[in-house]
Amino acid sequence: MTFRERFVFVFIEDDRWKRHLLTGLGRTLLVTLGALAIGVAIGLLISIVRVTHDKQIGQMRRGVLRFLLRFFNRISIIYLTVIRGTPVVVQLLIAFFVIFISSNNKMMVAIITFGVNSGAYVAEIIRGGIMSIDSGQFEAGRSLGFGYIRTMWFIITPQAFKNILPSLANEFIVLLKETSIAGYIGFEDLAKGGDIIRGRTFDAFLPLIAVALVYLVLVIFFTWLTGKLERRLRSSDN
Repeated sequence: MTFRERFVFVFIEDDRWKRHLLTGLGRTLLVTLGALAIGVAIGLLISIVRVTHDKQIGQMRRGVLRFLLRFFNRISIIYLTVIRGTPVVVQLLIAFFVIFISSNNKMMVAIITFGVNSGAYVAEIIRGGIMSIDSGQFEAGRSLGFGYIRTMWFIITPQAFKNILPSLANEFIVLLKETSIAGYIGFEDLAKGGDIIRGRTFDAFLPLIAVALVYLVLVIFFTWLTGKLERRLRSSDN
């Protein structure tokens, strides 16, 4: 069998490239975008709790608010420790076979699992961005008559967001590659699509190389976008 005949047999017959690779690519991107949205939401919440605890706990009087802040900070630390200390594939299996055992919506399980996992890393990215802002900015907010919340919202957060945007873009790239393990729960993403073609054609080389090339092209493209974003941010500072 020539290479052309082999290529046609593996990809063209039965529209395998469209049914498995193209459809899988779309599902991979959907899971990645959905997980990133959840991760940013969780990360923002966790980072605000931790930063507020670090900056304000010493100035707060004993009472309900101080107790709640300490409580949620402890919960945040536990969340970060557990999520970053366990493999994401184990988290995915626990989510599918234990937590969401009654659900057959594999895409939902994948999005939630990868989103919760990403949230732990996004939280540290955002917290690092906020903590990198000079403490004089908080004083500037107070001099304008802003309280802590308004200072964070109008002064600190915009500056921090600008600093962490490239890191968030890199987190998207990492998340894109991590979703390739979604096939462990039978979700037909891009990687699983290549494996299905391999199982049906008994040809491992072409489908798996094709999947690797698609991931490589995606990573190169988003890395290029990230670099362009970083250059634009640097030029806007000058």
